Amino acid sequence: MKRHAILLALAASAAIGAAAYGLYAAGLRQGQAQAAAPANATPAGKKVLYWQDPMTPGQKFDRPGKSPFMDMQLVPVYAGDDGDEGKVRISPRVRQNLGIRTALVARGTLSTPVDVVGAVAYNERDVALVQARGNGYVERLYVRAPLERVRKGQPLADLYVPDWVAAQEEFFAVRRMGGTSGADGLLDAARQRMRLAGMAPAQIRAVEASGKVQARLGVTAPIAGVVAELSAREGMTVVAGAPLFRLNGTDTVWVNAELPESVAALVRPGTPALARAAALPGVLFKGSVGAILPEVDPLTRTLKARIELANPGGRLVPGMFVGVSLAPAARRDVLLLPSEALIRTGTRSVVVLANEDGSFQPVDVETGAESDARTEIRKGLVAGQKVVLSGQFLLDSEASLRATTTRMSAPPPLPPPPGMDSAPAAEPARSPSYRASGKVEKIGPDEITISHGPIPALHWEAMTMGFKAPPDGFPPGVVVGATVAFEIRAGADGRYAIVAIAPRAPSAPRASSAASAKGGAQ
Repeated sequence: MKRHAILLALAASAAIGAAAYGLYAAGLRQGQAQAAAPANATPAGKKVLYWQDPMTPGQKFDRPGKSPFMDMQLVPVYAGDDGDEGKVRISPRVRQNLGIRTALVARGTLSTPVDVVGAVAYNERDVALVQARGNGYVERLYVRAPLERVRKGQPLADLYVPDWVAAQEEFFAVRRMGGTSGADGLLDAARQRMRLAGMAPAQIRAVEASGKVQARLGVTAPIAGVVAELSAREGMTVVAGAPLFRLNGTDTVWVNAELPESVAALVRPGTPALARAAALPGVLFKGSVGAILPEVDPLTRTLKARIELANPGGRLVPGMFVGVSLAPAARRDVLLLPSEALIRTGTRSVVVLANEDGSFQPVDVETGAESDARTEIRKGLVAGQKVVLSGQFLLDSEASLRATTTRMSAPPPLPPPPGMDSAPAAEPARSPSYRASGKVEKIGPDEITISHGPIPALHWEAMTMGFKAPPDGFPPGVVVGATVAFEIRAGADGRYAIVAIAPRAPSAPRASSAASAKGGAQ
């Protein structure tokens, strides 16, 4: 019995071992089949354009292999996935989940209202100055305090003018002479003396009509307004030309508003204005810009706009603050987009374009005026393009990461290896150049593929890779299959470009031939 148990245990162990070996063999065959798969096999039948190091995507290779920058294998880049630096592609499902909305860039009319704050002041063009018309005394004063409101024609003061008495007595004496010879000429001379004494034509006519001496002058208000200055007092002596009253009209007032430099170019004399005062809720005052004063405040960096407002009832008084809305002329046929599409970073303005192929791409734009949730675009877009209105921050962040990968992945400049000439002293800002030799494998319109030998200064092994073609083209003799000596330098995008290239004689150095052979073996 014990023997049978031992035999059964041995049989079970053998079965388990056979099953494990079978699984191992199957896995080994599958791994060998995958290893034997062609290097150019691509998902969904896509074509491989080139290989790259994911950490240094600026450099392209035409064959798979080990990266010269990192201890990792190169990865393929398929057709449709290259040349889209700064672009983002997302599936329609993800686009719907993000709630991405778009709008068209179009031309239209933009009216830019300007809101400013100002202080009310008297209209200095609506001023009347009342003076004494002769030497005399102030007998009676009807207005005794400044800032009193007066009506047009309202009596202000009575003056006694002694010089008028003598001129009028002379006039009456000449008139009593009757029809004597030369009386008419003497009468005109008497009237002229009354005028020189300061009497107004109306007062002279009153003297002639009444036949009595008018020794007192009644001073009346020439306009309706406010007594801004009062220089007369009862009993005081005045001389001809002495100011007695200064009256300011209140039918119109000025508002001196501070206008920022950034919007000063939009406002012109005659621009319509609407004003509101906190002390008079619900009341709207209409007017227009009278002048833009040619002076900038050095502290606030503002210009002063003089706005003239109608003031019915004299409700606006000097010193009162008002808010003024200016309506400059509408700017026509400008490029407009919704303001919510803009991403403002503080140093630049960015919008995210929705391309026809379903990709998204951030674009720098130059903005202008803004009004009614719309912004003027001066540079960077054309009419008919689509911009993203929502979710653009996520798209811009992703696109910025992709676009900066190339710039960040460029290897740091290394000093030239011993025995190699350094960069010219006249160009200290340019990166160092490196020399090598190899065999030309392919020549394209803007790229040349070379199987070159090791470049110790860059820690590169022998490999086949593509370089930017020189801007002046290739010299004679540089053809596919030729052995060449060349010099490369890293560009701003991290990709190496040919700065000098020339065909080599058949007796090229052995190291260069070996490098070419090694590169071809890859």
